[in-house]
Amino acid sequence: GEAVREGVHVEDDNADADANANDADADHTAPIVIATGFVATSSEGVPTTLKRSGSDYSATIFAKVTHASRVTMWKNTDGVYTADPRRVPEAFSISSLKYDEAMELAYFGAQVLHPLAMVPCIDSNIPVYVRNIFNPAFEGTVIQGRCASLSEVNKDGKVVNWRSKRGVIPIKGITSVDRVSLLTLEGASVIGGAEVAERFMGSMADAGINVLMVTQASSESSITVVVPEDQGKKALGALRSTFELELSRSNVNAISLTDTPMSIVAIVGEGMAMNSGVSASFMSSLAKANVNIRVIAQGSSERQVAVVVAGEDTSRALRAAHMAFTLSQTTCSVVILGGTGKLGSALIRQLNAQKESLKKNLNLGVCVSAIASRKKMIMGESSGLCLSTSADVDEMLRGEKAKDLDMEALTAMLE
Repeated sequence: GEAVREGVHVEDDNADADANANDADADHTAPIVIATGFVATSSEGVPTTLKRSGSDYSATIFAKVTHASRVTMWKNTDGVYTADPRRVPEAFSISSLKYDEAMELAYFGAQVLHPLAMVPCIDSNIPVYVRNIFNPAFEGTVIQGRCASLSEVNKDGKVVNWRSKRGVIPIKGITSVDRVSLLTLEGASVIGGAEVAERFMGSMADAGINVLMVTQASSESSITVVVPEDQGKKALGALRSTFELELSRSNVNAISLTDTPMSIVAIVGEGMAMNSGVSASFMSSLAKANVNIRVIAQGSSERQVAVVVAGEDTSRALRAAHMAFTLSQTTCSVVILGGTGKLGSALIRQLNAQKESLKKNLNLGVCVSAIASRKKMIMGESSGLCLSTSADVDEMLRGEKAKDLDMEALTAMLE
């Protein structure tokens, strides 16, 4: 059959293509076939592209029709990471993933993969390897197999706290989607929950809005959806148009759209099902990092839990969650006052000298979040990022990124 995805004409299950691939004679054909990826035609026959990760999608389609034994995607990273290493320096490569886990991670922002790229390989269980072209000796990540269905997981019926399984971590990765907005309809109890949900989601579909998350309060018939920030105003207009009569009669209290940048932070892993305490560990880690949660949603597959937080808190939330599931060592945040004096300089030298020992023996990481002198200070470029203490501190405090000393700003960062 054929499918149209985002206006692109895709024939990833075409019987003719499959037959042509099978009819190829290896004795009269070059052992290496070089084919273009990324390019395609629209349903009207107009040349177009498969958009982001289109080359990956092309590769998995070819793998399916040629019955390939494996697909290797060469990237510039050592496979799929537990988190974005630019935001979580302690992140590391995941050795293996199931197709479902990989698609969840990709959906919630993992840039190395695209959800559609996995689909052609699922039926034939073709393994997909993600490896680093600049580090070919590293094995990278292999993606293969399906997660157990909920009915299969629930057959056992035994719930166990995940911390009792020493050495077994229930999640595979933590990821985020930046620049999202919250669209909320409040107080439509007069209309009724079922009708509100139907009309709400219908208006989003009619307007072509990409709904990333949904949460509903049944008692008030209130609904909040998470949409891309660049579609926020369009979604707001569509919803106001749909409930125009109810708004005029006060049958709906309000329809609102957040005006500050928000982000989705999600934990993903097959091991979450039937393991208690996973959500509690996630939420507790965010609370300890002073990250406020605006929206919470759990996938029906029980393979992911997602929250929405302020955009400025994203890096801090990712690092806190990563640490909570022992995917990285415990990190101690340090602010050094008097960094150019004798005591401050001695402390920085000691931290640099003991860094590896603390990590190896105590599983403790030290993050220098800010350094200040009597007049100047320098902080991490964004919340949750550490300063390099191997650089010359005097030079750092004379640089462009240094600011005048502000104790209130330093205190706010620590809070």
